[in-house]
Amino acid sequence: MIRVEAGMPTARFVKLIGVPERSYRRWQARAKRSRPPKGPWPRPAREAARPLVTKHALAKPEWGHRKIWAMTRHDGHRVSQATVLRLLRDDGLILPSQYQKQRRELAKDRKAAFAVTPTGPNQVWQLDFSEFETTQGGTWRIAGCRDWFSKLEHPFHVSPTGNQHDAIAAIELALADYETMFGHALVDQCEVDEATGELLPVVTIVTDNGGPFRSLNFELFIMRHPELRHVRTRVKSPGQNGSRERGFGTLKYERLFLDEINDALELIERAEDYRIEYNEIRPHEAISWNRPMEVHLGLADPTIPNFEREEILPTT
Repeated sequence: MIRVEAGMPTARFVKLIGVPERSYRRWQARAKRSRPPKGPWPRPAREAARPLVTKHALAKPEWGHRKIWAMTRHDGHRVSQATVLRLLRDDGLILPSQYQKQRRELAKDRKAAFAVTPTGPNQVWQLDFSEFETTQGGTWRIAGCRDWFSKLEHPFHVSPTGNQHDAIAAIELALADYETMFGHALVDQCEVDEATGELLPVVTIVTDNGGPFRSLNFELFIMRHPELRHVRTRVKSPGQNGSRERGFGTLKYERLFLDEINDALELIERAEDYRIEYNEIRPHEAISWNRPMEVHLGLADPTIPNFEREEILPTT
C-alpha cells in the first residue's frame, strides 16, 4: 500500500527498504494468490549462542567476530564464525568490514630476519619501541620483547626516552620474566661448542636499525650474555619485524586508544593489564586461536585449536 500510494516502482522501492527484488516479487505473487509469505524462520543456532556472544562483545567492543567466536568456543559452545558474525550484525555490535582495512594493511612479505624459522618458544624475541602521548603532556616510549613463536608479550618498559639504556632494560625484563616462568636462568639452556668450549646462544634478539640498537653499550650487553644473539633487519623493512609491530598496534587499538590516558602511571597500568589479558585470555589467530601463554609453556600446539572436541567412535 505504501508503494502504491507513493507511486513508486517496485525496483526503487525494494532498494529503499533493503529487500532483494526477487524476494519481494515472490511475496507479491503469493499475496495475489491469497497465500501469505512464510517466515520468519526459527534461528536456533543464533538464539542458543546469543547470551555468550553478546557478553563477550559488550565486554570487548574492540574485538572482531573471530575473536568473539574463539572466546565462545573456549567457553564450550559449538558455533560457527558465520553465525557469530550474523548475530553481531543483527544486534549492531560489530563495525563495518572495511573499518580497519587501511590500518591492517601490512607488508606482503613477512620474512623474519633470521636464517631458520623457529620451531619453539624462546628462540627469537623481537624488540622495538613505540610512542604514546598522554593528555597531560609528554611523549612516552614503550619497549618490549615479544616471542616470535608463541606471540607472548614480555613485560613492557615505559620511559620518556628511547635510548640504548631503555633497550637494555627491556631485554633484562624479558630475561627476568623467563626465569620466573621456567624457574631457571636462560643461560642454563646454552649448549657448549665442543670445538671452542664457548656457550652457544639460545635466543636471537631481532631489532630494526635504530640508533639504540646500533650503540656500543647495547652490543656490549649482548656480548656479556652468551645466551643472546643480536640480528638487525634490513633498512626500511619493518615487515621483517612484523610480529613486534603488530603487537604494538594491537596494544594501542585494543587498550590505549579507547579513552584518554592522563599520565605515565596510568599508561603503565593500562599496558600491563593488556599484557596479562593478551597472554592468558585473548585467543590469537596466528596460533590457531590458542592463548600465547599456553603455547609458550607447551600446553597447546600452535597449529591445533585447543577447543573441546566431541569423541566420535567408529560405527564399524
